[in-house]
Amino acid sequence: MRITASEPQPSNVPLDTPLEDYALLSDTHTAALLSRQGSIDWLCLPRFDSDAVFTRLLGDREHGHWSVRISGGEVISQEYLRDSFIVRTVWKSPTGTARVTDFMPVHINGEPNLTDLVRSVRCLEGSVEVESILRLRFDYGESTPYFRSTDAGDLSIVQAVAGPNAVYVSGPKMPHRPSKDCHSGAYTLEEGGSLSWVLTWAPSYEDHPPMPDYSRSLQATKEFWADWMRDIPTEKCYDAEVRRSMLVLRALTDMLTGGIVAAPTTSLPEEFGGVRNWDYRYVWLRDSALTIEALVEYGLSKAARQWRAWLLRAIAGDPENLRIMYGLGGERHLPERELPHLRGYEDSVPVRVGNGAAEQYQADVVGEVMIALECIRRAGHAEDEFSWELQKAMLEFQDARFDEKDQGIWEMRSDPQYFTHGRAMMWAAFDRGVKAVEEFGLDGPVQRWRERRDQLRDEILTRGFNPEIRAFTQTYDNTKMDASLLQLSQIGFLPYDDPRIVSTVARIEEELLDSHGFLHRYHTDGGDGLAGDEYPFLICSFWLVEQYAHSGRLEDAKRIMDTILAVQTPLGLLAEEYSTTHHRLAGNFPQAFSHIGLLSAARAINFEESRNR
Repeated sequence: MRITASEPQPSNVPLDTPLEDYALLSDTHTAALLSRQGSIDWLCLPRFDSDAVFTRLLGDREHGHWSVRISGGEVISQEYLRDSFIVRTVWKSPTGTARVTDFMPVHINGEPNLTDLVRSVRCLEGSVEVESILRLRFDYGESTPYFRSTDAGDLSIVQAVAGPNAVYVSGPKMPHRPSKDCHSGAYTLEEGGSLSWVLTWAPSYEDHPPMPDYSRSLQATKEFWADWMRDIPTEKCYDAEVRRSMLVLRALTDMLTGGIVAAPTTSLPEEFGGVRNWDYRYVWLRDSALTIEALVEYGLSKAARQWRAWLLRAIAGDPENLRIMYGLGGERHLPERELPHLRGYEDSVPVRVGNGAAEQYQADVVGEVMIALECIRRAGHAEDEFSWELQKAMLEFQDARFDEKDQGIWEMRSDPQYFTHGRAMMWAAFDRGVKAVEEFGLDGPVQRWRERRDQLRDEILTRGFNPEIRAFTQTYDNTKMDASLLQLSQIGFLPYDDPRIVSTVARIEEELLDSHGFLHRYHTDGGDGLAGDEYPFLICSFWLVEQYAHSGRLEDAKRIMDTILAVQTPLGLLAEEYSTTHHRLAGNFPQAFSHIGLLSAARAINFEESRNR
């Protein structure tokens, strides 16, 4: 290896990299976004919801990033190493070919609770010049840390400290002192030569943590992801997409607490240049519940039990004040604030951290959780006294707020309403309580639950269904449509082929389905309390696939499914939305909700295909 003394110049990579060009790295505690051109543009340490140390995704280069690339080269391939989040990128330059391997080591039982990022380059042919530019910034790019560099033989260790956080980066010796707090270098590799960097987070008041060994960490991480996927059944259709989606859900599940974040990012816009920018790095009960349903369907019940344990801890002692979301450890208060020093992805401001929707009442949440817990129960995992008592307390919470209006599944920031979807989920909650007593012998005020269930059913059929337009509506006594109404059959409120469902689907197609085959959540038109618009939501399109498959429209289901899958990234990742105008993914990325929808849609198509054979 030869070290050159010139500082590499910034590449001509666009400032706002399309989401399609990002890979996800995860150690199941936090996650990084790696661009196809070799830049780590987003990383929060040590947890998903911690402050970012690389924030270029939402700002510019000065807000932190880490680029490792081949000078004068171009990427000819990038892929995950089998079923894992180990990324291998092959570069070709005029003088040679090199492979860059990026991953976050997964530390399993018996090893220290560390957060690491490993980057390694090997020259495969000829010779290549490797450029590294490291800009560490704390507090979402607002704080420049104190740096200290030490050399040991051919290695350098950079220590960056700011307040309670310290980051150590070990790698090849740098050819010069930092310039503008940027650590950079250029290194020439001949065929067969390699070099590696390791980034490790630790509390600033503790000793230097152990740095992971590259080969051992790589092998252990490969084995971790392989073990996770070992028991997942092979699907006849969409098997690769199902496997990657299952991996994404595991990557977004914190190994220590069992909490499942909705996405590892904040403030990626629902409209480029707009204000609909939210922090998704928290545990929504709804999203987690739908994740658990998917995991149970595919036989991964251990993860389901872990999530149930997280739920018990988060809600325990205060079920009468049930929240719609919590922090990874069960934290209840997630105050929302803005970061004005960041220009936002595609100039979309404000950039927000925390989420004010945590204070909302959303009537559907108890139903989502009760459905998920019933799935765990039907998978053969008995309730303990504590878990069933919690469910009874949640039904008591719902009963106490029976007549209260809410903000709905989409977290409207306008006046509360009676949302048909929310009322139907309340029906589902009481229905699952009744079935728990009748079918599993559990105790509870079953007569009261039956009365509430029947009352809700009559109410929804009377006020939620508009006979003039022959469709269920977004809220009572109006004519607006909402894609969440596609869940009415999924929860068993009415059969998929019920005439009222079929006519509602026709109305949804007419009003919310665009010409490209993607479904909007609803028409914004200022009624949700926010300015601007948004793009089609991918989970809604997947719900339509599921509806088609189970109502005799299998070919339509496969057509829409193929349309959606065509916009996933080359690595099989999905964001929250897709803009058919810009032909780009939008919203937080990757999004658990979208991958949950993919799993359910694939399951529906495979089920109906097997029935028709």
